[in-house]
Amino acid sequence: MSTSSKPAPIQDLEEVGVSVWLDDLSRERLRSGNLVELVETKGIVGVTTNPSIFQAALAQGDAYDEQLRELAASGTDVDDAVFALTTDDVREACDVFRPIYEATDGVDGRVSIEVDPRAARDTARTVELAQALSDTVDRPQVFIKIPATQEGLSAITDTLGAGISVNVTLIFSLERYRAVMNAYLEGLEKALAAGEDISTIHSVASFFVSRVDSEIDARLEKIGTDEALALRGKAGVANARLAYQAYEEVFSTPRWERLEAEGGRKQRPLWASTGVKNPDYSDTLYVVDLAAPNTVNTMPEKTLDAVLDHGEVRGDQVSGTYEEAQQVLDRLAELGVDYTEVTDQLEREGVEKFEASWAELLDGVRTELDKAGTK
Repeated sequence: MSTSSKPAPIQDLEEVGVSVWLDDLSRERLRSGNLVELVETKGIVGVTTNPSIFQAALAQGDAYDEQLRELAASGTDVDDAVFALTTDDVREACDVFRPIYEATDGVDGRVSIEVDPRAARDTARTVELAQALSDTVDRPQVFIKIPATQEGLSAITDTLGAGISVNVTLIFSLERYRAVMNAYLEGLEKALAAGEDISTIHSVASFFVSRVDSEIDARLEKIGTDEALALRGKAGVANARLAYQAYEEVFSTPRWERLEAEGGRKQRPLWASTGVKNPDYSDTLYVVDLAAPNTVNTMPEKTLDAVLDHGEVRGDQVSGTYEEAQQVLDRLAELGVDYTEVTDQLEREGVEKFEASWAELLDGVRTELDKAGTK
């Protein structure tokens, strides 16, 4: 699909340098042709998944029934069944996006799959699972998602060092984001030392947005002053804009320039959690206000449709906004909102949410395997 045939808001975002990815995947989307249709009519150029998305997909409809019967008949255990179901979906989605992957030299056409979130605090297990996912999907455009926990940083470096492309997820704080970028550079350096062609290694860093506003807004409402209430809905965008400032700094250092000269690719910032939680805010807030060069915005379909319907892209809204963004965080600190406490809490809750979704997914597949085995 050519850029000129894409809907105007998507084309406007692309002209700024934004890649639009869908934050959803299901076998129903694949089987019905819906994913192909979204590529052709709505201009998406990639897909992200997570345990919550897979849990929702398997809980609905009958698209997985046939494979579940086959897995039950072969005596597959529940963990292996989930692995087979999810990697099959991702492999098929990769095939849908292969033309985009080839046309963009591997920048887009990407599909992400996350390691079992129960391994989020286990470096060695995460690396092992990342390798297994990469080998099983067996498509060059797959991104392996690794959470940006403290333990995940070494796993990110080791996975990249093995030549596997990584989507680093669950980033909330600027400090952790800088550590993620450092892990990426270390991974490229490790791959280079091992003789890998680092031009084939790609990465995005998924910086979460709306959850920051949800948590900080709740704290501001508890404070309740006019000054506090006036800051609602500002922290998420400000935090992300300062992340972009950090990205610009890191990817202009001599260390990076040495890697770039060897074929290294910049790790693009990806704005995640871009569905607006508060109905008082514009439903395109985290798309329009975070448009910036060399970024990805991964959207739930509801947000994508809002952008297509009434999104007004105003060009780059991030570069040069850093002083204003820092003032927002400074004012929050003056009001007693502890940034580190908020971001630590959000990371902890993010891992817990994915673990809970994974447990639901395992329970659901176990039930379906039992049912299929009795038929």
